[in-house]
Amino acid sequence: MTPYRKILALSLGLLAATALPALTRAADAPVKGGTLVYLEQQAHTNLYSPAGGFYPNGGILNQITDKLTYQNPKTLEIEPWLAESWQINENATEYTFKLRSGITFSDGTPVDAAVIAKNFDTYGLGDKALKKPISEVVNNYERSEVIDPLTVKFYFKKPSPGFLQGTSVIGSGIVSLSTLALPFEQLGDATKIIGSGPFVVAAETIGKTLDLKVREDYKWGPAKLEHQGRAYLDEIKYIVTGEDSVRIGALLAGQADFIRQIQAYDEGQVEAQSFTIYAPGTRGMNNSIAFRPDNPLLADVKVRKALSLAVNRDEIISTIFSKNYPKATSVLASTAIGYVPQTDKLEFDLEKAEALLDEAGFKAGSDGIREKDGQKLVLTAYASLPQPQSQAVLQLIAQQWSKIGVKFNVLAGDAGSKVVDELDPLKTPIAVAMVGRADPDVVKSLYYPTLRNQLLQQGGTSDKVKTFSDAKLNAILDEIASQPDREKRLKAVADAQAYVLDQAYAVPIFEEPQAFAGAPYVKGIAFEAVGRPSFYSTWLDK
Repeated sequence: MTPYRKILALSLGLLAATALPALTRAADAPVKGGTLVYLEQQAHTNLYSPAGGFYPNGGILNQITDKLTYQNPKTLEIEPWLAESWQINENATEYTFKLRSGITFSDGTPVDAAVIAKNFDTYGLGDKALKKPISEVVNNYERSEVIDPLTVKFYFKKPSPGFLQGTSVIGSGIVSLSTLALPFEQLGDATKIIGSGPFVVAAETIGKTLDLKVREDYKWGPAKLEHQGRAYLDEIKYIVTGEDSVRIGALLAGQADFIRQIQAYDEGQVEAQSFTIYAPGTRGMNNSIAFRPDNPLLADVKVRKALSLAVNRDEIISTIFSKNYPKATSVLASTAIGYVPQTDKLEFDLEKAEALLDEAGFKAGSDGIREKDGQKLVLTAYASLPQPQSQAVLQLIAQQWSKIGVKFNVLAGDAGSKVVDELDPLKTPIAVAMVGRADPDVVKSLYYPTLRNQLLQQGGTSDKVKTFSDAKLNAILDEIASQPDREKRLKAVADAQAYVLDQAYAVPIFEEPQAFAGAPYVKGIAFEAVGRPSFYSTWLDK
């Protein structure tokens, strides 16, 4: 081992982890055994299943929990998994699931109707005593009913057409009763998460490493997958490695097998050495900047439209990204259900932008920054660490906006005040927005006041909002989540896309993939419908 490889291995704690048992196989046949060393950009935060939307959380939950159903990532059809069949009434207010028999959690307790009911009672209603929030993928939930040990029925206060797909997502991973009994603040400890998945947590150094081991008796993967039985890998070793250069260096040096968050500027050197780039799409709300109209500087739609017109998205894509990052043509990804292109609402025109700011009463001051009634047009946003090249994107937008007399301050995404400041439209009038989910309910998830509330409307978690609320937008979002007629539901999705851009509430930039890189000997990598990795069928040809 060269000194560089030895130093790198020591710094990542990989010397022991990279040793593999001797593997023998028939030509091209998957083999069992070996440890996959996986470098993650960020530490996981909380493994309460509805928190699985945060990439590092979802990347773990996808290995240790199963879902009631499986969404085929190619067709987006919903297929059997823990449930072998289901029935839905005509107006999507009642769902009945028949479970497969013989499934157990890693602690030996059964995966039966009672535990499935308790999971969705928690996700659908939350648990105030345990400080567990309601899941954003379960809308209009009322209650569950255990029909028999393998049959569970769910009732909704009004139609919930997205619920079937909602049973397939990472945020609906099924956990044991003992895990459900724990308060939210204890679920950052991965060793406390008991699922029925193909891997189990063996050890953890919180914030640094996580070791998973195969579950030998696992035999209930998604019913239509070719691979059945236990996972091929013996172990997965997660190592939190924040520096992009260290992750790339470890991969190319053979000290890591698979890494998350490869930046576009590193893709060339990875592919040049015959390593593989994976960039599955997230099929939901595109990477955007969202405006908070409760901030007086952004209350006028003319100002918001001017800012949108002054964003040169072609320059952002060509300067910062690669072919794996398509330019957004709506707030919703082109691969998403219900997508309608909105290119006419996403122009780049500096002259129009300046004219609108003039109309809104913002005139250039002596320092070149526009102002109105003595207030300068100075805006602020935090970079978002989970999103690719977020700081670089915002800094380039700042350069673009400076051409029309707008000052845009970009703050570090790891600042201690970020969480609090982002709930205050006066302190953070602009925020990075994105959410992945392969169902139309994703539109509601991002903008609805009681969910992610990216626009900061009244009725959400922020107590800093003074007046802003958009009843028309919220009515459209409710229609998306409550309309059982498919065509009417898709019309609401189209209406939402058009309305958000007509009001210039957001500027979509690019369709966000999840970007990974893997060594050429890593085979069978798979991703669920919105880009989280699944290592169930992964094996090492080494």
